[in-house]
Amino acid sequence: MNDIHLFNHHAMATQFQVRIAGGDKTYAGQTAQAAFALLDELELLLSRFRAGSDISQLAQLAPGESLRVSEPVFACLELARKMELATRGAFSVTAAALQSQPTPPRWTLQSFSVRCDGGKTEFDLGAIGKGFALDRMAEVLREWSCPAFLLVAGGSSILAGDAPAGLAGWSCGLGDDNAPCRYCLKHVSLSGSGLAVKGKHILDPRTGQPAPRQQRAWALCDTAAESDALSTACMVLAEAEIIEILTADKSWLVFLEENGTARPVGSRALPPQ
Repeated sequence: MNDIHLFNHHAMATQFQVRIAGGDKTYAGQTAQAAFALLDELELLLSRFRAGSDISQLAQLAPGESLRVSEPVFACLELARKMELATRGAFSVTAAALQSQPTPPRWTLQSFSVRCDGGKTEFDLGAIGKGFALDRMAEVLREWSCPAFLLVAGGSSILAGDAPAGLAGWSCGLGDDNAPCRYCLKHVSLSGSGLAVKGKHILDPRTGQPAPRQQRAWALCDTAAESDALSTACMVLAEAEIIEILTADKSWLVFLEENGTARPVGSRALPPQ
């Protein structure tokens, strides 16, 4: 695939990659740089480790106080709230807050503002922020007329646009680049969560304890923000709970690792292999 232009950029404590199929390499490089510039802007807004970021300022609110936030932060928190409801609380951007306070903070979104209703509004967007960034980067690539792309965040989150010319999709594996189970992806996102690299770092927002369920889970969704959040939620959900959630949203598909093999769960059709 000599006509695939590849570009890398470090952000959000991981390596991002843009692959663009076809077209002029110089123009593809300019397009990738525009996407990376947006990525850097999003990191400044979304990171709780950046002093002065919207997320850092929200952590300073007292109950009853509000803060007007930027459009990307508001949109990301809206998606996070949606995924929290859809996963019955198995995904939450306030899971880490339970390490410093006995109960999750209570908060309200309204007119580009976040109001603290109780506790400290300590948000950690690590389980949805990278996917959100990929979705926004994809908008840039389409605006620059580069619709055939594959975006990768740290190897754990993938967003595929149009397929390269003559192919059914972008060949992506469940796991590392040499994974034997591979699918041809287009217009879809695939994200994975697991315990192999960082150990028991995923907390169950409902208990504040490390995830007890899966060793590894992948989620296939229409957007990268959804797949990021859903794969994390599947690490703490029992399989019966996952099946109920997938019944409510048939655009989602989950793979659970079982004896070293990824087993699909859900009614969404599998991508071609």
